Amino acid sequence: MIKGFRNRNSLVYSQKNSDPDMQAYQYIPALSPSSAVVFASPHSGRDYPAELLNSSILEPTALRSSEDAYVDCFLRAASPAGAPVLLGAVPRAYVDYNRAATELDPALIAGVAAHGLNPRISSGLGVIPRVVAGGRAIYRGKITRAEAEDRLRRFWHPYHTKLDELMAEQRKRFGRAILLDMHSMPRDAVSMNRQHNAIRPDIVLGDRFGAAAHSAITDSVAAVFADAGLRVARNSPFAGAYITQRHGTPSIGQHAIQIEIDRGLYLDEARVAPNNGFDSFQKLMDQIVRNLVDLGRDQSSRIALAAE
Repeated sequence: MIKGFRNRNSLVYSQKNSDPDMQAYQYIPALSPSSAVVFASPHSGRDYPAELLNSSILEPTALRSSEDAYVDCFLRAASPAGAPVLLGAVPRAYVDYNRAATELDPALIAGVAAHGLNPRISSGLGVIPRVVAGGRAIYRGKITRAEAEDRLRRFWHPYHTKLDELMAEQRKRFGRAILLDMHSMPRDAVSMNRQHNAIRPDIVLGDRFGAAAHSAITDSVAAVFADAGLRVARNSPFAGAYITQRHGTPSIGQHAIQIEIDRGLYLDEARVAPNNGFDSFQKLMDQIVRNLVDLGRDQSSRIALAAE
């Protein structure tokens, strides 16, 4: 096990209501930096603070339905291959790193004005979520504005500060940075959103329809997954959210692609536990990750970008 990575059986429940030792992220540097790629998994955190468990009306398994469970495990090959990894350490049900800090939900947080709400906030999926998968309420009532801002101060801001630093470091060292923001998608979400007779995708790449990453880079990422035998779709039903928008600026050599993996390939969704296919999919992802790292040192892709 690489230092910094937890095994698939690790699940932590904090014993303190306000644990000062809880971390915002886990950072695993490249053992020998050689690629412009940065991997991130903002939603695979599974350290559950007692504060959340005690105030929630949901059982722990229901709370975990919002996780991109075990996606962090699929990134273990990145550091030895030459790319850094940033993992969110707290669960999405507590703080959602893939939302703007301003996406505060007035239906959950006391003292927040109810104006200019976007669909994410209205559905309960703001930066401090009100619901988990299936629209199930996390809390019986509201939380204070001070509590919400404390979570942002302790967790959201440090995570994004670190990711900003990583992207800047990659651009300085390699002349570009390629963020691969790793997520998982419920199998039902894929089924409900695909068109009639369309093939169910195993992987959905979101580059905000080309606004967050150059098409040549998205093409190359898609080819890595397709060459591994996985079916790939683009921007539907997931085109990329806040992290992709914030970090994807192709004009300055900074690219960001959100990668959604069908949970049915490796997860028993009802139990939020690895299924019988987990180990084989883990091995497949090890090779995929190594191939994705290679894209960050591929000189031919730089030539192709410069020629367009």
